[in-house]
Amino acid sequence: MSGLDTRIGVVVLTHDRPDALVRTLAQLRALPEQPRVVVVENGATATAGRAVRAWGVEVLRLPRNVGAAGRNFGVAYLDTPYVAFCDDDTWWAPGALRHAADLLEAEPRLGLVTGKVLVGPDERVDPTCLAMARSPLPSPADLPGRAVLGFLCAATMVRRRVFLHIGGFEPRLFLGGEEALLAMDLAAAGYALAYVEEIVVHHHPSPRRQMAQRRRLLLRNTLWCAWLRRPASTALRLTLETARAHAADPALAPALASAVAGLSWIVRRRRVVPLEIEKGLRLLEAAGGSR
Repeated sequence: MSGLDTRIGVVVLTHDRPDALVRTLAQLRALPEQPRVVVVENGATATAGRAVRAWGVEVLRLPRNVGAAGRNFGVAYLDTPYVAFCDDDTWWAPGALRHAADLLEAEPRLGLVTGKVLVGPDERVDPTCLAMARSPLPSPADLPGRAVLGFLCAATMVRRRVFLHIGGFEPRLFLGGEEALLAMDLAAAGYALAYVEEIVVHHHPSPRRQMAQRRRLLLRNTLWCAWLRRPASTALRLTLETARAHAADPALAPALASAVAGLSWIVRRRRVVPLEIEKGLRLLEAAGGSR
């Protein structure tokens, strides 16, 4: 099936990677679903602006880089019932957007569906997707794919109304593991999350990646998410385990300092997930993963 699918919008998040963005827009514009595409420029640059205008897509230019929360602006701007996410180095395979929208339309309790990511020209399956495919969480017969409590954002379609209702991505996290908090909040609001491997997304990682900063943010955000939503005993255990596992990582000390600096915010925003969800998170951890 081909032709315009008015149910679907796509938010592409970008920051100063015009070459990757051009490739992604070319792939999205060739899709049979012909989705409405909004590019969110995280800190506007003239170079990226020229690349975007050449493809005739809609553009939201943010005055500064707000990280993952830039996607919130794109979702709010769109009026489609379902919104898919892309980074500027990822794109959805033909038919994948329609499949995801069909699943969301058929099952109202689904908050999001996330798909299989194929990495690079050799199309290796992302290890996180392999873990989600083995999720030990009980999957009801009417739920597509596997029940999960996590997702890869750039391979995910959300129910727009629900996403906005729970507040989208937390701005304080910036980037790195931002999916964890949103997943817990979706589940706490009563919505299911499903991994469906028939939904395929391609990821050709850009060489322009600030890995040291990303490691620090990932570590900090792991701690913040634990203290924001997990019982105190669990949050303490995860803090100690994280410190031990990354003792030799130079990113650990600044991550811990940054995490402690957010203590007053944590206290104000702390909201422990229901016991059923906590049990699911522990089941995933016992199986060796967090999805």
